[in-house]
Amino acid sequence: MQPLVAPAPVLEPEELVRTARHAVLAGIGEEGQRRLNAAHVTIVGAGGLGSPALLALAAAGVGSLTVIDDDVVELTNLQRQLAHRVEDIGTRKTASAARAITALAPHTVVTQVPERLDAANAERLLTGAHVVVDTSDTFATRREVAAACEALGLPLVWGAVQEWHAQATVFWSDPPAGEPVVLADLFPVGTEGEPPSCAQVGVLGALCVQVGGMLAGEVIKLVTGAGEPLLGRLAMVDALTSRQHEIVIRPATARTPEATAGARA
Repeated sequence: MQPLVAPAPVLEPEELVRTARHAVLAGIGEEGQRRLNAAHVTIVGAGGLGSPALLALAAAGVGSLTVIDDDVVELTNLQRQLAHRVEDIGTRKTASAARAITALAPHTVVTQVPERLDAANAERLLTGAHVVVDTSDTFATRREVAAACEALGLPLVWGAVQEWHAQATVFWSDPPAGEPVVLADLFPVGTEGEPPSCAQVGVLGALCVQVGGMLAGEVIKLVTGAGEPLLGRLAMVDALTSRQHEIVIRPATARTPEATAGARA
């Protein structure tokens, strides 16, 4: 996979020092770090998966992060949503996440969007991003995020977690290499049902951190061109048995050149 983002011309001296361990890392290096600095990543959700993903991306030196979430911090969030603190209870998650990001990576520009993403605003909110990360907690929102990413031709890094189990993958309607794979290839419309909420069945906080880090890693690979992204592969994590495996996702229906061109436009 070719790098998704052109490198920034230079890094600030303090940022060079702060991200020095990337400069010697095979697959990233100094040029890859400048690509991260030039990247704009939008994350939908600042909760269990969004919190660690945001922190990892800020720590990695991503230059611009947009955080979309209309919720406020509650005490029950703090078991797994590591971007928030006790003193943040009652405040917007976007504001709390921005505080944490700035404290960790002062050079990262944070845009707060305290709105609920829906069909009416999805394309507007996601336009301008190089990569979108979906960590939202309802399938209705996931459908809208996926539809907007398909229309805009954006890569979508996708994760879900519940109880002791998690999934992660990359969807992209118009990749530069490989077959296009979209959310409907994994979950055809109408097949998702009504999964229980974390409040009903629980969620392992440590698993959220693990998978949030995986999502951040997928973004870093896409931006820099390092390694092999999870496009067309679904990683499945079972924390209870300490096992991880994957399944191949193939297009559910043939896509015509006209459809691909429409996504690119």
